[in-house]
Amino acid sequence: MTTTRDLNNRARQQWDAKASFWDALHGFDGNLFHKTLVGPAAERLLAVRAGERVLDVACGSGQMARRLEALGAQVVATDFSAALIAKAKARTPESKIDYRVVDATDEDALMLLGAASFDAVVCNMALQDIADIEPLFRATKRLLRAGGRFVFTITHPCFNLSSTVFGQERYEVEGKLAYRMSLKQTEYLTPAVHEGIGAVDEPTAHLYFHRPLHVLLNTAFAAGLVMDAVEEPAFPEGTVGGSRLSWTEYTQFPPVLAARLR
Repeated sequence: MTTTRDLNNRARQQWDAKASFWDALHGFDGNLFHKTLVGPAAERLLAVRAGERVLDVACGSGQMARRLEALGAQVVATDFSAALIAKAKARTPESKIDYRVVDATDEDALMLLGAASFDAVVCNMALQDIADIEPLFRATKRLLRAGGRFVFTITHPCFNLSSTVFGQERYEVEGKLAYRMSLKQTEYLTPAVHEGIGAVDEPTAHLYFHRPLHVLLNTAFAAGLVMDAVEEPAFPEGTVGGSRLSWTEYTQFPPVLAARLR
């Protein structure tokens, strides 16, 4: 029987294997998806002030950590992939960012970062990649100082699933051709684990852990966190995408969910 630990280990191996691809994809300050949707939403909800101590969980190759440092924060950034942490360090060897290899499913390891020592915690586009989010939510409540906040962005569990089917319809209106975009979903309520691609042409798929909203949020509430803000960013009209039937064309569907917990 496959256990959560087995899945977590498999996920780590997958991310180690494609660390170079992922680092090249996002570069120093992120790709179009992050620059347009993820980064701005996370920054609005975080509202980081200079001098604050911020923990970036599942930091990948360090794009958000670098941005937080530029905003004046004192940054600790963690990921369970040693290969991604190495890529992050290589990007800015002179940086004061404290990069560490820490598994977000290991509550004890997270707590070694320091109870009540962070003004904010951020987890960008990673909860869907984490085999077990309960330890992270429990630890986050203990890691935050009084009044602290936890911001996460995630692939939108209602719209952005591996099973989502993208469609385009052509029709006629008053003698003129028109087009409309649509999404088709065949599943949502049942939590599921599956492999999917995170970007076009990446060398290997990786595990996704789908959680419907009630599972995702109730896990946070059970840990003692409350939600006080949410955003659903979508691409604005006229955004030029890199491929046909990409999220840039679906301006009425948010591929990202961003939330702030306290």
